[in-house]
Amino acid sequence: MRHVALVVPCYNEAARLPVDRLRAFLTDDKSVGLVLVDDGSRDGTRARLDTVREGFEERVQVLALPSNRGKAEAVRLGVARALEGGAEGVGYWDADLATPLEELERLRAVLDQHPDVVMVLGARVNLLGRHIERSPLRHYLGRVFATAASVTLGLPVYDTQCGAKLFRVTPELGELFAEPFETRWLFDVEILARFLRQRRSAGTSAHGAIVEHPLHEWRDVAGSKVRALDFVKGFVDLLRIRRRYF
Repeated sequence: MRHVALVVPCYNEAARLPVDRLRAFLTDDKSVGLVLVDDGSRDGTRARLDTVREGFEERVQVLALPSNRGKAEAVRLGVARALEGGAEGVGYWDADLATPLEELERLRAVLDQHPDVVMVLGARVNLLGRHIERSPLRHYLGRVFATAASVTLGLPVYDTQCGAKLFRVTPELGELFAEPFETRWLFDVEILARFLRQRRSAGTSAHGAIVEHPLHEWRDVAGSKVRALDFVKGFVDLLRIRRRYF
């Protein structure tokens, strides 16, 4: 896969955005471009994004939304912009780099080695030899939610909410991001639901087209905007997804 475009949604990330790490990655891997989406931030995020772009103007775009639209819409609009650039792979990544950018090459290798796979999802699995640093509370809440998401989708997915995803660019990919998502935070689950619906409509199976890849490293970064109450709201959103897509 010669060229990958990563969407990085940002909302009030001036204090957390690792500018130096992003620029170092761009220097080391010239096959990757970034679409940095400023989701109506009210701090100095835009200036930080412009700093990332400096010197990499051909590979880095800054998409500034006039108002806060939420992560789902920021990712959706960013992916739409990325698809215009002719990349072979398009994905999205959390701005705090809780998943190190070095993990991208491992996700990319899955697509390179398996032509039938169109979607690779990073998964936070604390296996021996992995370095997954996650608070016990978020881990157990996440496991409960992941089980509910798996039941909703009818898909044995382990970790829908990891903020590291990579897609093979196909004629069908744009359809998954063509319309605004029903939910503000559970768009990861909704992407899977749209993909399953797409395959059902085409009379083909999704089996073997989606792979979860256990990350080698992931760590909680202070300042996350996800709160315990969001897990409660998430169950309501799962019902909305179930009603709309199944």
